Amino acid sequence: MRYRELGNTGIKVSEIGLGCEGFIDKDEAFTNEMFALAFEHGVNCMDMYSPNPDMQRRVGKAIKKRRADFVLQAHLCTLWENDQYRATRKMDEVKAAFETQLQNLGTDYLDVGMIHYIDSEELWQSIAQGEIMAYALELKKQGRIRSIGISSHNPIVALQAANSGLIDVIMFSINPCYDLLPGDEDVDKLWADESYENHLINIDPVRAELYETCQRRGVGITVMKAFGGGDLLTSESPAGKALTAVQCIHYALTRPAVSSVMSGARTIEDLKATLHYEEATDAERDYAEAFASFPKISWQGHCMYCGHCAPCPKGIDVATVTKFLNLAKAQNEVPETVREHYAALKAKASDCIECGACEKRCPFGVEIRENMKQAARIFHYHHA
Repeated sequence: MRYRELGNTGIKVSEIGLGCEGFIDKDEAFTNEMFALAFEHGVNCMDMYSPNPDMQRRVGKAIKKRRADFVLQAHLCTLWENDQYRATRKMDEVKAAFETQLQNLGTDYLDVGMIHYIDSEELWQSIAQGEIMAYALELKKQGRIRSIGISSHNPIVALQAANSGLIDVIMFSINPCYDLLPGDEDVDKLWADESYENHLINIDPVRAELYETCQRRGVGITVMKAFGGGDLLTSESPAGKALTAVQCIHYALTRPAVSSVMSGARTIEDLKATLHYEEATDAERDYAEAFASFPKISWQGHCMYCGHCAPCPKGIDVATVTKFLNLAKAQNEVPETVREHYAALKAKASDCIECGACEKRCPFGVEIRENMKQAARIFHYHHA
């Protein structure tokens, strides 16, 4: 298992984490079996959006001996009522549900206190400026949560949160279909057939800006909906062609700022398929050719950081240089961390001899030589 820094939190998380969907309405034996497999493969984190008390108690017991090394991303503003979950913004309910959650989990802190399900700009503003954020900040000050997050499906809201300076982590829905859709507070549009009726081309610019902003500001991203609720793994995929779980995970993990993909595995077989990512071959991970052949969507001209451009005869890591270039262009300047990481590269964009070998291999027709020229100009100017 590989581990990544969760933004600037100081927390390290496994590339593959657990979602909680598969643990709801299951027994202790199933929970223990799932965690045994997860631990065996080095999984050290979990998202718990559901306030189901039975699930919380089972999970708490399963991680008890490993609590100090296990990263709990659990949600504020959810409660259990009439045997079902409900989102709430009422402070008395938010506080009571938080205390109940800690008690059920058998812990006295959360690693990430995730303010739950913010998809409207109006709701984000009211939370950011109101009692809920003040409460989260007080919990962080007390050490009862170690970082503050939000969960959202709307890139417009998530970008505002990333720029606010209030948020350490964002849980966001990332996959190669959702990434082409514009932000909207109606989450149902992400999986509505009509959203994909027209041929979609390239990533929504706000989503691209979100990922690049999070990378620049040190806001960690944990991923939900990497498989689109399973839709992307079937021939009924909005893209018009099925992907594998490994390809979907690799796509998410190659986006800027992404730290971990939370797997909503419902069976041992599901979890094994997800964990296979860590030992998958480069060919299994490769999503580029599949993406290039999608009948309904395309990324023509857009770098997917897939690495098909390699190897460069001058040793340039073209995908990484392009990622740094995009981060700089999104900010209209070169952030210090990007400049330092670029400076550490063994081969720079200025080493490009414009042979064009990379462009012949690119499945998306990216003008790589022009990107290298831009990167050489931008990074040389700022280095000088």
